[in-house]
Amino acid sequence: MTQFNYVIKRNGAKVPFTAQRISNAIYRAAVAVGGRDRQMAEDLTANVIENLEAALPEGQTPTVEEIQDAVEKTLIEKGHAKVAKAYILYRDERTRMRHQREFQTIHPSENIPWAKIWQVLDWAASHDLHTIEKYNQRLANGQLQQITSESEIFYEEDIKLAAERISKRRGEVKIVLISGPSSSGKTTTTIKIGNILSQQGISLVALNVDNYFHNLDKHPKDEFGDYDFETPQALDLDLINENLEGLVKGEEVLTPIYDFKSGRRLEKHIPMKIGPNDIILIDCLHGLYPPMTANIADERKFKLYLEPLLQMKDMHGNYIRWTDIRLMRRMLRDQAFRSYDPEKTLTHWHYVRNSEMRNIIPNHIHADFIINSAMPYELSIYKTKLQGYFDKWVEIYRDDPLREDAYKRAARIQQVLNEISPLADDSFVPSDSVIREFIGGSSLQYH
Repeated sequence: MTQFNYVIKRNGAKVPFTAQRISNAIYRAAVAVGGRDRQMAEDLTANVIENLEAALPEGQTPTVEEIQDAVEKTLIEKGHAKVAKAYILYRDERTRMRHQREFQTIHPSENIPWAKIWQVLDWAASHDLHTIEKYNQRLANGQLQQITSESEIFYEEDIKLAAERISKRRGEVKIVLISGPSSSGKTTTTIKIGNILSQQGISLVALNVDNYFHNLDKHPKDEFGDYDFETPQALDLDLINENLEGLVKGEEVLTPIYDFKSGRRLEKHIPMKIGPNDIILIDCLHGLYPPMTANIADERKFKLYLEPLLQMKDMHGNYIRWTDIRLMRRMLRDQAFRSYDPEKTLTHWHYVRNSEMRNIIPNHIHADFIINSAMPYELSIYKTKLQGYFDKWVEIYRDDPLREDAYKRAARIQQVLNEISPLADDSFVPSDSVIREFIGGSSLQYH
């Protein structure tokens, strides 16, 4: 039984001390370097607490920094150098990200595809869609159909250009990687590119990387019982590379299949081989994460990055955040197709975002092409479907220090939804629109 009941966060808030937070952090660091011994993480946590109790006066509440210092010290003293290094690197990265946010006007983020952004911003400004005020005015003038058509055409042109570039490298490219953060519209984009390529005699053959998850008992989880599937280390990267190498050489391989009900992987279950006109397709969050395809030469890969890169300012002059658009998309999709409570999507989002910022978004620099999947009109649909939820969450999480992240996101989105004009009827959305991936009613066949 530890003497600590609370911990002081960086913002000064006092929250309950939970040993599981420490063991989860240690386990995540271990997973990052290939370790999956949960009991060892718990034993090391007990050592961390002993070191804290010895270092701090009785009755003193530890700070987050003091706990992290104790974790580093314990890992090094107990001989876990690789885990300590992973933990220190992650801690340093989080510190750097906080520092960047403080000085973001001085140091432009490297996580933004600036050239593509200028293209999207130029398009938005030329169509009076670069501010909520301008957008609302166009809706008030009865221009919904024009807005829809203009937005869909902009997206479709990106699709055509990407397919054209893949086609030009026919024979050389053996793997197409379609990557991007959660709810960017990868499934719809994949189908559309595949349809164009099929007209040229090129077939995309999907390798479903979801079948490469490690068994559930090896996944990190938090004190709320929430598993983290968002990290690339949740996947067996070595096996993915091994199978890809065989496929690119023209060999038949036996790929695994993952049983999500039992949380276990069945090995060597599905035979797979590609023909001379086939290209392996990997539609995955972590497709551009270098270790995912480390054994395959770059010239054999075409790397595509996707994100809703909306360029629209609210009435306070702030750009609407892409992560907020994707959060609303995922809420609707999870609720409609996975029977998942939108509130759980909100409270889980910090895992999604942390993994994106570490393992997905920075890798856009490796992409051969970038697609913008944002539709300005989608915000009006989300207002009708979701605003009641956000109004409720702002109230219930306002003073909850354990749900600070959920509150900040809910409050920020609530402000945008308060400003945007609503659209109660979504029948105007084309049946093959990327937005149908999230609101339902698509004419495309999702698998």
